[in-house]
Amino acid sequence: MTQVELRHNWQTQEVLDILEAPLMELLYRAQGVHREHHEDNTVQLASLLSIKTGACPEDCKYCPQSAHYAKKTGLKKESLMDVDAVLEKAQIAKEAGASRFCMGAAWKQVREGEDFDKVIDMVKGVKEMGMEACVTLGMLTQDQADRLAKAGLTAYNHNLDTSPEFYKEIITTRTYQDRLDTLDCVRKSGVTVCSGGIIGMGETMTDRARMLEILANLDPHPESVPINALVPVKGTPMGDREPVDPLELVKMVATARIVMPKTRVRLSAGREILNREAQILCMMAGANSIFYGEKLLTTANNDTDEDQKMIKDAGLQVA
Repeated sequence: MTQVELRHNWQTQEVLDILEAPLMELLYRAQGVHREHHEDNTVQLASLLSIKTGACPEDCKYCPQSAHYAKKTGLKKESLMDVDAVLEKAQIAKEAGASRFCMGAAWKQVREGEDFDKVIDMVKGVKEMGMEACVTLGMLTQDQADRLAKAGLTAYNHNLDTSPEFYKEIITTRTYQDRLDTLDCVRKSGVTVCSGGIIGMGETMTDRARMLEILANLDPHPESVPINALVPVKGTPMGDREPVDPLELVKMVATARIVMPKTRVRLSAGREILNREAQILCMMAGANSIFYGEKLLTTANNDTDEDQKMIKDAGLQVA
């Protein structure tokens, strides 16, 4: 029996009602949707590498890579890595079990020139290894998205972060529409879309529902939706925020699964604060991918051996 139809006309209150449903009811519904659309019972492992760190001109209040907070965070600027060094990291990730390699550069937007040429070569090299290649480089033009597509890029990550209404409280150097325009360029290029958000920044439940509503009303749905919990970093404006209640993350995963049934929901930043049981609960709720490896850009991540054991103990298979 179909649990939910594939829709692109969700209303805020509908999504909020799901998000605020009793936990057991929410998990039951999400698990039904998940089993209907993801029968393989697998988890994809994705590795994330910062290929250019720090000195970003954006003022995202959660991000230690912002140049606005560099004096307080102490994060040092690092130039774009060499192609060979990146491909060495990709090979290590592949040997550790990752099937997707994600590369992040702390840029506001992609600029033509030597650095972008190097990223193109990185994408080609990762694809030649037989891995999925994903990048997050900031805003894109259509020509740049098309060039990445021609290089063989699998996915482009560009998170919405939060609701349009709360967005201005987090970022002032880029508009919400800028983000949507970049996603539109990615979609038109034929590259798959990876877009999600962060909870724990002071947003309301309605803000969370609004973010999921907007993602779920994209047609088609993003192929990948990362659900992140804020990792408070000292020196950023959000450095003193309390960690998110793990069950809040479970509820977000479950709601994302219900409103975007076929999407790969990724348990992303903030996973380090979760114990094994909370992570398995997220997988039960519909998460079928985790970021895997020692770091997520500049923040710590879970131990790879522990991740492999957790997946095995949960009775899941690596995709």
